[in-house]
Amino acid sequence: MIQMVLDEASSSMEETVAHARREFSTVRTGRASSALVEKLPVTAYGVEMRLQELASFSIPEARQLLITPHDPANVPAIEKAILVADLGFSPGNDGRSIRLSFPELTEERRRDLVRMVNTMAEDGKNRMRGVRRHARKDLDDLEGSVSEDDLRWAADRLDSLIHGFEAEIDEARQAKEDDLLEV
Repeated sequence: MIQMVLDEASSSMEETVAHARREFSTVRTGRASSALVEKLPVTAYGVEMRLQELASFSIPEARQLLITPHDPANVPAIEKAILVADLGFSPGNDGRSIRLSFPELTEERRRDLVRMVNTMAEDGKNRMRGVRRHARKDLDDLEGSVSEDDLRWAADRLDSLIHGFEAEIDEARQAKEDDLLEV
């Protein structure tokens, strides 16, 4: 039972780290990245779909993203979705594809983005602490059916798990911060 609780907590913490990394990838750096727009909702064929289902992405230059719809009839819908999302750049449309040019970030904007990434990292750590709290409750519920030494070992193991996963979030946060502050 103890191992099951620890495995479940570890799995949830891994998912939290992966979620935090995905969140970090949505923060715009000075370089082009499809992660900023892939999840945008686009109304096409009468239903709402994600942009990644409707188009392919390429990066012809470091500060330019080329979005090529599988069906050229969706170009206006994709362009509209990008404008509605208010991402800070205007799409260029040639009738078959859409070009997004990423402007250079100002120092002030870089600092704002770093603060936003730090907030995302803290949110990820808070989610992990919730997982630990839930696992601790599950371990406390086992009291009486397992020895106190086993419970103490499990609590120590849980603490070491969370410290390891928090370190992973910190590493990802630091890498994103370095990327944002790179001029």
